[in-house]
Amino acid sequence: MKAIIFEQHGGPEVLKPAEVADPQIKPNEVLVEVRACALNHLDVWVRGGLPGIKIPLPHILGNDVAGVVRDVGELATWVKPGDEVMLQPGVSCGRCPECLAGRDNMCDEYDIIGYRRDGGYGELLAVPGVNVIPKPKNLSWPEAAALPLVTLTAWHMLVTQARVQPGEDVLVHAAGSGVGSLGIQIAKLRGARVIATASSEEKLEKARELGADETINYTHDDWPKEVRKLTGGRGVDVVFEHTGAATWPGSLVSLRKGGRLVTCGATSGFDAHTDLRQVFYRHLTILGSMMGSKAELLAAMKFIESGQIRAVIDRALPLADARKAHELMEDRAQFGKLVLVP
Repeated sequence: MKAIIFEQHGGPEVLKPAEVADPQIKPNEVLVEVRACALNHLDVWVRGGLPGIKIPLPHILGNDVAGVVRDVGELATWVKPGDEVMLQPGVSCGRCPECLAGRDNMCDEYDIIGYRRDGGYGELLAVPGVNVIPKPKNLSWPEAAALPLVTLTAWHMLVTQARVQPGEDVLVHAAGSGVGSLGIQIAKLRGARVIATASSEEKLEKARELGADETINYTHDDWPKEVRKLTGGRGVDVVFEHTGAATWPGSLVSLRKGGRLVTCGATSGFDAHTDLRQVFYRHLTILGSMMGSKAELLAAMKFIESGQIRAVIDRALPLADARKAHELMEDRAQFGKLVLVP
């Protein structure tokens, strides 16, 4: 099959087209013809290399995939060839106590499609049958690919971890990112008032179109003061944090007493400064969050099917333009998701 691979870690230039062997499925797996694959920051990090993480080389990236089932292993009896599907990106063992308790994202063997196993930057992909979700008929292929990882991540952060309640104030950082655009929508679903940050007026306007009640340009040094001003000096109940070092100190300051900060990433750097006095004196809670369970994505799918959660796509590019897509993501030149199509 045709695919985009990299044989060594580095910048976008290491991505190159190649002919590789078709994946072979195990009895519990299905073979999917990829119709669309969305980018995530994880693609950029894996391509560049992660300290202490061994990525099998050559490697095929791509965490978010939608396509048509071509072949089915003998144990995946609930799937049939021709099914139009989207894929839950998290892969777990299915037999440990965490998996059996429905917390599969806590599994010691947890992996992500396109992370330490091949992903969707190719024509075909083999995945466990339990990762298959029927594609809603009202979604285009790019929309179906753009939703799973960021929806799952934002849902776990806001619903499961932070437990956002109606009437609360939620600060959502980087509204132009894939996870930020879903964070706005899910916080609104929970009945929250959303304050969104972004780096330009154009992105702030799009955040308002998604439902943000207030917006702030986070490139201004005094943005935490703006948060305080918009909350009558009180601070927000929840900060939806995924940018890391650049916003972390201001995020802590932006919380009310007893507020919760939930974080799933560090796109601006992981070595963030924490003033511990802010944490203990003001009774703050810091919540880590990584992906989510299969059940959580199924819960969110009801809102996707009804149109209450929608994909935010900046543009779709041909698979051959994967390098350009990575360059756009690194330059933060998009609002929402970048999607690759065959």
